[in-house]
Amino acid sequence: MVEVKAQSAGRAVRRELSVGEVARRAGVAVSALHFYEAEGLIRSQRTPSGHRRYGRDVLRRIAVIRVAQAAGLSLREIEQAFATLPEARTPTAKDWARLSAGWRDLLSERIRQLTRLRDDLTGCIGCGCLSLDQCPLRNAADRLGEDGAGARLLVE
Repeated sequence: MVEVKAQSAGRAVRRELSVGEVARRAGVAVSALHFYEAEGLIRSQRTPSGHRRYGRDVLRRIAVIRVAQAAGLSLREIEQAFATLPEARTPTAKDWARLSAGWRDLLSERIRQLTRLRDDLTGCIGCGCLSLDQCPLRNAADRLGEDGAGARLLVE
């Protein structure tokens, strides 16, 4: 890849950034960049000598990843949202509004589940069997007992 330069206020501005530059500017470890790339969340190009170079759009994508993770979204959920974005373009405010609106219902449901968990926690004995007749947290009315003996995990 040939490094392309643009002029900005009389000085040359590189369009591609090295791994170290992205890590420093995004406030993440280099290993996080490699992980995000392996997970398909960001992309890089290789120079003829094998060094990674990232487009400037990756800085905004990393910011979105970090905010989404802080909100409790999984990397799979973030990846699904990123699949709706055009490649190699910095996500815009309009993109962010659309992504965050899509996450709003998911987050509201998680908040509802956590509130119920918090409110019902005092009745839980914490045994983990999940098949108690009256488990108010995971097995109300012994729904899981219909599936047979042993622990079951019910995600509502």
